[in-house]
Amino acid sequence: MRVRLFGLRLLAVALTGLWTIAAGLVLLGYRPGGPIDLFVGVAAATPIAISLTAVVWPPAARGDRAFAGVIWLGLGAALLLVPSIGGIFGQLIGRGPQTLMPSLEAAYPWIAALVATSLFAGLGIARAVLGQTSMRRRRLQLGIVLAAVFASLSGSIFAGAAIANELALRNLPAVASRFGPTGAGLEPPHCGAPIPQPVSADIDVDLSGDVDGHSIGTVQLAGVRSGADVRWLADVATSQAVGQFGLAIVGGRAWSKQPRADWQSGAAGLGGEPQLDVEVLDTVLAPGNRVATEERGLEFVEGARARHCRIGIDGQQFVAAFPEVRWMGSPIDLHRWRGELDYWLFLDGEVGQVTGSVNGEAQGLGRSGLQGTLRVTMTMTNRNAGQTVQAPGQ
Repeated sequence: MRVRLFGLRLLAVALTGLWTIAAGLVLLGYRPGGPIDLFVGVAAATPIAISLTAVVWPPAARGDRAFAGVIWLGLGAALLLVPSIGGIFGQLIGRGPQTLMPSLEAAYPWIAALVATSLFAGLGIARAVLGQTSMRRRRLQLGIVLAAVFASLSGSIFAGAAIANELALRNLPAVASRFGPTGAGLEPPHCGAPIPQPVSADIDVDLSGDVDGHSIGTVQLAGVRSGADVRWLADVATSQAVGQFGLAIVGGRAWSKQPRADWQSGAAGLGGEPQLDVEVLDTVLAPGNRVATEERGLEFVEGARARHCRIGIDGQQFVAAFPEVRWMGSPIDLHRWRGELDYWLFLDGEVGQVTGSVNGEAQGLGRSGLQGTLRVTMTMTNRNAGQTVQAPGQ
């Protein structure tokens, strides 16, 4: 029994650590500008107290099957928390989106993890209160009641704080954001709504890849588009290419730039005329590809309210939307790759941010190894701000 108690306490410590990491990320990173941002972070720490009770009173069980069930209950909570924490971390470093009201799809892993942690702790308290010799059914009933109370209180405190903060944010004066309008009390369109193409935009693309966890390079592109005119420069550092590439199309004329060379007349970059955000809207975000869109909730992105959406994509769509992938390997054949793409719709109905990843066999990049992964982030800011694309040399 001592070995089992030690194992259960160790599992409770692990759960406490995971809830602490989650609360720390919310406490330090959740800053949409509301009056009780800090309290929302504090409210996120309430599950820590629940999991700590399991450290003091572990939910030991005498039978082998009951013990295995308790272990799987704790492991299930941990397995739900790990990817959810990863999602929060990625959200906080992904250029500042802050969740306001998560959708059910985004919230259910947290709810399930909280319920599992509460039941794990409730069974331990029930054993301590009723004694280990009491009937198993009574301990289970009391544990379920305690779990319901713990989960309800913790969830209500956090949800109440988050909702109150959101309501207060709606009444704050609007501020300017490079991502789009910031009008109070307005809602972005739903994920399946038609997406208009902005007249102009400043565009940044960050592309990276790895094979079996080892980096194969990065591409950082910055450019501007106005109508059919476009100009960009890309800093490429991969085994296929190193240096600065560029493309400009102004008034029907084209110029390209190769590493360690000046601009030359004629397009010779990616073998086409990439229009950056236009390609994304015409391929992966075409209406036919957004039929089964998952809504992830409302968020702030640098002060602008947006609706977070997600769709599934394949490797061919990824290459069509982001032709910069061709700098990552040769030959490129991603027809068996699969992944997902997140996009944010702002109050003007336009897309201001896209993040995505695909993975599959490394041979698709012409490289040795087992699995390759490509990740991309694109931002379209200052949309419809009347940008002017200058031809090289002007």
